[in-house]
Amino acid sequence: MLQLIENLPGNVVGIRAIGEVEDDDYEDVLVPAIETARAEHDKIRLLYVLGEEFTGYEADAMLEDAKLGARTFTAYDKIAVVTDATWLQRTVKAFGWMMPGEVRTFHTDALDDATGWISS
Repeated sequence: MLQLIENLPGNVVGIRAIGEVEDDDYEDVLVPAIETARAEHDKIRLLYVLGEEFTGYEADAMLEDAKLGARTFTAYDKIAVVTDATWLQRTVKAFGWMMPGEVRTFHTDALDDATGWISS
């Protein structure tokens, strides 16, 4: 599931992945949060935390992720991905250059650093 992270600036959407992320999580949590932030800000920022509680993506969730990325591709100023999963860090680094905004990865013990960077 996806859970909103509270107490962030209005242009920052914070999401924590817990357990398995399903396609409904995008429509119920992430898409409304992004649409709200985009209605108020030209550029938004995304803090995406995939900690120890994260177990993976349902196949349909990966499709929803790709569709959301295509719809909101130019909306992001910064993206911070917080994870200790090596495969996720490598994937973000391999494809992050394609994003129009700045993308960084952080280890889970550096969540405060990621929050500070995405908020500044």
